[in-house]
Amino acid sequence: MKVIQLHHQNNAALIKKAAKGKRDAQHTLYEIHAPKMLSVCRYYVKDMQHAESVMLNGFFKAFTNLKNFKNEGSFEGWLRRIMVRESISFLRQQKHVEFSVEDETIHQEQYNNIESQIEVAQIQQVIDELPEGYKMVFVMYAIEGYKHSEIAQVLNISEGTSKSQLFKARQMLQRKIKDINTTSYGTN
Repeated sequence: MKVIQLHHQNNAALIKKAAKGKRDAQHTLYEIHAPKMLSVCRYYVKDMQHAESVMLNGFFKAFTNLKNFKNEGSFEGWLRRIMVRESISFLRQQKHVEFSVEDETIHQEQYNNIESQIEVAQIQQVIDELPEGYKMVFVMYAIEGYKHSEIAQVLNISEGTSKSQLFKARQMLQRKIKDINTTSYGTN
């Protein structure tokens, strides 16, 4: 098993070297960040091979534009935003993205906190089953921490559509998790 040193004495120097095209520095940054970035891509892209391809394209863009990283904020956060945008771009190219806009008004409801014993893999599967528009907004909001205004800007939709997609995604996820709990554990 290969052990990767995660704490570099001077991360800024490593980034600076990578920005100058030093392959060893780029490789080190890749080794450090690839597992997390693959996870980010996988949130959006169902197929693991496509998620890996999206991640590699994201790293290519990151290394190409590394000179634009200003060391304001974390490198991981900057890289993560690239991966999110790359994932969304991939899904748009695949023409799998649709946003339902029939009802942009959101009725505030109490969300049931469903106690569940389901596994992480089942949760990912349930998220993967969401329509792509619901899934992108849900992941960006609930997992990545984007605000509705940011989601609207990135996806080129209205804030109301973002809120509606999130509301519908949560409803659908709650129903699916409840169904899993009912069938798996015999509870109601």
